[in-house]
Amino acid sequence: MDAIDAVLVDFSSSKTNIINTASNPIGNNLKRLLLKLNLEPSITLSEIADADYRIAMLSADTVHHLITASNITTQEVIAIGSHGQTIYHQPKTNHPSSMQIGDPNLIAEHTQITTVADFRRRDIACGGEGAPLAPAFHHYFFRSKEEKRTIVNIGGMANITVLSTDLNTQVKGFDTGPGNVLMDYWCQLQKNKPYDNNGDWAASGETDKNLLKSLLDDPYYTAPPPKSTGRERFNGNWLKKKLQAYSSVAPLDVQATLCELTAQSITDAIKLYAPQTQQMIICGGGAHNKTLMVKLNELSPYPVASSETFGIHPNWVEAVAFAWLAQQTLNHQPGNLPSVTGANHSTLLGGIYYKSKAT
Repeated sequence: MDAIDAVLVDFSSSKTNIINTASNPIGNNLKRLLLKLNLEPSITLSEIADADYRIAMLSADTVHHLITASNITTQEVIAIGSHGQTIYHQPKTNHPSSMQIGDPNLIAEHTQITTVADFRRRDIACGGEGAPLAPAFHHYFFRSKEEKRTIVNIGGMANITVLSTDLNTQVKGFDTGPGNVLMDYWCQLQKNKPYDNNGDWAASGETDKNLLKSLLDDPYYTAPPPKSTGRERFNGNWLKKKLQAYSSVAPLDVQATLCELTAQSITDAIKLYAPQTQQMIICGGGAHNKTLMVKLNELSPYPVASSETFGIHPNWVEAVAFAWLAQQTLNHQPGNLPSVTGANHSTLLGGIYYKSKAT
């Protein structure tokens, strides 16, 4: 919920070529509305519609900024892959669903670029989790014939993609639990800052082992994949309940423990489901948390490195992934991996919102 991230990427050759990038901050008022939609039990249709419109217009504005900065025209862009902002993700209920807002009709109309969006719900319709979806791109870009790799994406939530050297081996992948979400929440609550820059605050504290044990005592961690999660489960209310029995733990030690929680849950998942890993590759905003990276290195028996070492800066892997998924859809190729999401079969993802024929 920090910003709309966009990449201008060229897939026309064998090498994925990132031409330019842009990031457009999400203002505090819109962020508060998004959190309300995500967490509050009572919301109005007008609030959903308002956020849907504002995210779409912010997305279109980000595209315009990127195109202008890249000195190209909209006619040169084949399509936009728009993930949108998730406000609801419950794939394991009686009525499984996932909702991403940011109306693609508005994006297509205001950019006059064909837009592919709503990627997750088709996978859910096929019996899948609708997440994570990036593993298909991870397999396309990061797979090596010489080295068994596990890609770790640390955004609000963290997810892993397990890549074998054997092309015929099914890709594994799932959400491991909270990534930055709880650390960001606690930093906002205690320091009035959106995040813990470099993990410096966490580094100043010490892990409380009893609190860590309590935080890890959630059935999600031991549930077998396929599985996915979000703010619906791991949020401020979840943390407050966990902290009730640990009121004497200093705020800086809580932050250190939350950092340890992210590192521990990721490495536990890899040790259990990808013990043959030879290289961990980190992407997402968590790659910039130096304290988290140190903890991952300490806990992991495998080498840990940023995705930048392997060709894509960690800030942009997710955005490139959804550009690639848009290309898959336009080329009538599946975008999901049933071995990851648990879908009954592979399928095209998303809907295509064409630019106006008059242009």
